[in-house]
Amino acid sequence: MGREVSGDTGGEPWWRAIVPADPRRVGSEPDYRFTLANERTFLAWIRTALALAAGGLGAIALLPDLTGSHVLGVALLGLSCVTSAVAYRRWARNEAAMRLQRPLAPSRLPAIMTAGAALFALLGAVLLLLDAR
Repeated sequence: MGREVSGDTGGEPWWRAIVPADPRRVGSEPDYRFTLANERTFLAWIRTALALAAGGLGAIALLPDLTGSHVLGVALLGLSCVTSAVAYRRWARNEAAMRLQRPLAPSRLPAIMTAGAALFALLGAVLLLLDAR
């Protein structure tokens, strides 16, 4: 059995704060249109994570001569991992909120993606400029 945490988690394992349990076990079934919309949003974030992973692998595999391509690639892979993990957490929290008829929690994922995209665009530009010398 995993390490238990005390407090208001009800004896849940520590990792449940990161990976929530299946939210379909609580509350009542919401209107299927909301459930499907939540699922479509989750799948859109997963597609974004896959595109980031492809970009990261592409930077590593296709740009071996570019200075810093490994740093850029690994950073994109890291953002891909974060995006997919946060996407599941967001889906589960939204699903549970709908089933319990509570307000949806705000998400930091759009801000994370905006900052990440801007940072990687800047990093890519700097790497290209350094490599042109």
